Amino acid sequence: MKRRRGWLLPLVVLVLAALAVVEVWLLIQVGRWIGVWPTVLILVLEAVVGAWLLRREGTRTWKGLQGSFATGRMPARELTDAALVLVGGVLLMLPGFVTDLVGFCCVLPVTRPLARRLLAWLVVRRVERAAAPLLAQYDRARPFDPSSVIEGETVDTPSGPTRPAAEIVAGEIEEPRA
Repeated sequence: MKRRRGWLLPLVVLVLAALAVVEVWLLIQVGRWIGVWPTVLILVLEAVVGAWLLRREGTRTWKGLQGSFATGRMPARELTDAALVLVGGVLLMLPGFVTDLVGFCCVLPVTRPLARRLLAWLVVRRVERAAAPLLAQYDRARPFDPSSVIEGETVDTPSGPTRPAAEIVAGEIEEPRA
């Protein structure tokens, strides 16, 4: 089995350290520009507004998640929103302007769709990179055989109380040709 690359943890530590340096530098700059107490007041105000937004959007997201479960839908969007609201809420509780900006982008309903698309793009890119070697290996090991295609047809059944509890598929299965 291939060993995992050990570069991710040092990268995360480096990014967090750089973020801390940028936050402190920005706090000092804003403190010099408008004064220490107005800067502290802005940070406290952002934390209070962030906590209120987190509670409101968290409740809204939770209700959306429950609604999708109640209707039997896959709650992909709702789970993504819940993760974004959670991450955004944590970022809003941290002191600093950069973390607050990213936190508001994750929590606000106006900017969350953009954050959702960005997150989906990152996840798809990561999955494609991880799956590419596996798919290439599978393609080399077993080339496509057109004779292995099973023909069939889809029949719509009416929905409602007359619909059977289990779907029955009738047909024949032939052994693949060698």
